[in-house]
Amino acid sequence: MPENNSHYNENDIQVLEGLEAVRRRPGMYIGSTDERGLHHLVYEIVDNAIDEALAGVCHNICVTIEKEGYVRVSDDGRGIPCGIHPKVGKPAVEVCLTMLHAGGKFGGGGYKVSGGLHGVGLSVVNALSSYLEVEIHQDGKIHRQRYERGKPTCELYIDGDTDKHGSIVRFMPDDQVFEDVTALSFETLKIRLRELAFLNAGIRIELTDERPEEPLHGVYHYEGGIRSFIEYLNKNKETLTEKPMYFAGLKEDTTIEVALQYNDGYQEQIFTFANNINTHEGGTHLEGFRRAMTRVVNDYGRKMKILKDSDQNLSGEDIREGLTAVISVKLTEPQFEGQTKMKLGNSEVRGYVDSILSDGLSTYLEENPAVGKLILDKCMMANRAREAARKARELTRRKTLLESTSLPGKLADCTERDPSKCEIFIVEGDSAGGSAKQGRDRNFQAILPLRGKILNVEKTRLDKILANAEIKAMITAFGAGVGDEFNPEKLRYHRIVCMTDADVDGSHIRILLLTFFYRYMRPLVEQGYVYIAMPPLYKVTKNKKEKYVYDDAELERYLNEIGRGNDVTIQRYKGLGEMSSEQLWETTMDPERRIMMRVRTEDAVTADEMMSLLMGDKVEPRRDFIQENASLVDRDELDI
Repeated sequence: MPENNSHYNENDIQVLEGLEAVRRRPGMYIGSTDERGLHHLVYEIVDNAIDEALAGVCHNICVTIEKEGYVRVSDDGRGIPCGIHPKVGKPAVEVCLTMLHAGGKFGGGGYKVSGGLHGVGLSVVNALSSYLEVEIHQDGKIHRQRYERGKPTCELYIDGDTDKHGSIVRFMPDDQVFEDVTALSFETLKIRLRELAFLNAGIRIELTDERPEEPLHGVYHYEGGIRSFIEYLNKNKETLTEKPMYFAGLKEDTTIEVALQYNDGYQEQIFTFANNINTHEGGTHLEGFRRAMTRVVNDYGRKMKILKDSDQNLSGEDIREGLTAVISVKLTEPQFEGQTKMKLGNSEVRGYVDSILSDGLSTYLEENPAVGKLILDKCMMANRAREAARKARELTRRKTLLESTSLPGKLADCTERDPSKCEIFIVEGDSAGGSAKQGRDRNFQAILPLRGKILNVEKTRLDKILANAEIKAMITAFGAGVGDEFNPEKLRYHRIVCMTDADVDGSHIRILLLTFFYRYMRPLVEQGYVYIAMPPLYKVTKNKKEKYVYDDAELERYLNEIGRGNDVTIQRYKGLGEMSSEQLWETTMDPERRIMMRVRTEDAVTADEMMSLLMGDKVEPRRDFIQENASLVDRDELDI
């Protein structure tokens, strides 16, 4: 029992001054202290520069990861104000760097539109850096000040003359706060900076990583703005029109931009942004977009006599099949649901987007009847396929009610009924399935063997997908539905493990499975329920001592350690079926000893791009990708 301390009084109340609260609880301000939080520091500084761009006074932003790990962000904006703040009596830049909720984004006239609304960006980065230096070019002078762990080490001072303008912030993330300060990723930063360049037409963002022997470099500059974004998203797809449609307008103080383009695929891909913030959960701007699209296309269909009076209206899902769209709104007082800013809540924006898109799209369809007919034909085909899929689902439900069990016959289920404790292994073939069924712990491990390769869902409509026996077996076993009806709360297993052979065929089956999960059961991936089993590639035996090795590099290290004599036997596993049930349990299924990778999608744009590239119809981009990355593959690993 803990000791009962009755001496709780005013002396026990702690008051954290300055930025100490940030250092004590960094997760409250940047979400976490892992890789995500580390990158968030860079985004905070870049977002300040983007706010200058939104104000029309910044055109170039440079982000550099220096060899020693310092991050340097520079812009050619107005520069952080250096004059003495009238209330605090300190330079305004020092106020911004040392006080929470201090900034020019609270209606004081500094910014009309801003993505950073809480005034915590600069000060939080300063608090969580072991070293930070700010350099400001303003009014013909260079101003400098240095900080250590949030505290100034000197006064703001003038360090020469300049004919430039803008701010430079150079900082070192604090290794006392972050799990790994070397984890800053060029690729992760590139994704966000490229997105910002798309959303702010004409701005030039440069990214350099000086840490590798050959520095990495990228420049992101798109005069077409979100039109260029649509072209990028559809670059691996066949599109119905040569150029994206683009509609923009100003309502009150809100700027609305919508770009869209149909492709010959079956996936709806819509990205929404408010003040450059990716609103992953949508909001009122998405609602206005969907409402306008559905109404305008149906009205046009009836006007052109393609939809008869007796026909039901096309559904929103029918109209959005194969549609790629970007919606970007910029407003003075955005209201986000939750601190994470995932959903826009401003009710007036719904009507603004609806009005701009309705007027623009109606005019476009009137002026381009050939395109209008292509779009309507695609929507009508989607409607027929969706009706067929609905009937297939109804048939499946009726069969489920009539049969004694709704689970597929080849599923070896587990006895545990708490989904959080259950896992299901999707296994390639009957041979591996047999070993897995014998080797598993049947209390919490289920086995579902698949026969051959499942359909490539990237090239197939939902009605045909639902007719595939292997996919039907997975849908039934998981118990959570599919597509729009998927409900993760009904999942029967919270770990879905793809366990395929470590060869080319096994990799193909794995990517087919992941494509299906991502396209039709996306919450599985987003909520971290999907895993990839990592079976060993080799078993090395010396003097009756056995060791399982999982890749060639580990094999090389182990052989150097034990020697390479005649008493060393190396067995290469070409498939899971070559393992006994005991070996499969010991190496791949035992929670105490196995290695598994959790599948994540940190960036939806990149994930979608890779799915389309690897699994789509266009051959040329896939061939280019293979040629560019062929040098990364060990020839001994290829089954040719």
